[in-house]
Amino acid sequence: MDEQITIEDRMRAALPDLTRAERQLATHVLKNYPVAALGSITALAKAAEVSTPTVVRLCQKLGYKGYPDYQSALRGEVEAMLMSPIAKHDRWAGGVPDTHILNRFADTVVGNLQATLGQIDHAEFDAAASLLADGDRAIFAMGGRITHALADYFVTLMKVVRPDVTLLSGLSNTWPPALLDMKRGDVLLVFDIRRYENTVLQLVELAVEQGAEVVLITDRWVSPAAAHARHTLAAHIEAPSAWDSMVSITVLVETLLASVQTLRWDATEARLKRLEGLYDRSRFFRRPR
Repeated sequence: MDEQITIEDRMRAALPDLTRAERQLATHVLKNYPVAALGSITALAKAAEVSTPTVVRLCQKLGYKGYPDYQSALRGEVEAMLMSPIAKHDRWAGGVPDTHILNRFADTVVGNLQATLGQIDHAEFDAAASLLADGDRAIFAMGGRITHALADYFVTLMKVVRPDVTLLSGLSNTWPPALLDMKRGDVLLVFDIRRYENTVLQLVELAVEQGAEVVLITDRWVSPAAAHARHTLAAHIEAPSAWDSMVSITVLVETLLASVQTLRWDATEARLKRLEGLYDRSRFFRRPR
């Protein structure tokens, strides 16, 4: 079996040749990947609303002896994806081709972007953008240790597009005052990539208790927070580095911003004009000589 092809890739490739029940099962697994298949075969069958023999048949069609063999391979992939920065570096350093790092990195990032855009469901993306564009809903955003910068970037620009946008701190002692202002129907945009952070999941759970709708931007292995999200957008992030690449996630953020701007253009245009007037009055930008 080709170890370069992931279980997820193998399952997606098999979809056209599956029976209706097997496709239903595979769709459930892919939507909740990889968490859905880490439990018992009975739990998986019940969640996907299929029989346990259907689970076994799907595993065999994917090239495994049965569910235990499939799950063992999946657990191996999960362990590999939760690597530390040192382990990531060592993995990429082995067998490095004789090309410049600029070329290797660029090739990987372009591949990530193509894979990300190829797997994003347009209806899911549009629904997430519509939630963010709804002026009756306040927006809150938060990221993890690495992705907090992306949440900050999103909030900085979204504040121009529309009002009622708040950046939440990663410090849990700041959440209760923020949650006081979070009402049913508001939107929490949250970023969480491997190694998934407990604080992100805790905030998501608290926000859902307040009646908030969660939009999750995560990696292709999918954060546990997806279990509580109304919409999940997954990006490919691997790179020849000790750290993952944020390029694909940045593109998703900027595309969401562009989509919300388009949906609210009349109001956004008025806000932009007011903002430019304020910049002029404050002489914020240097004028050309």
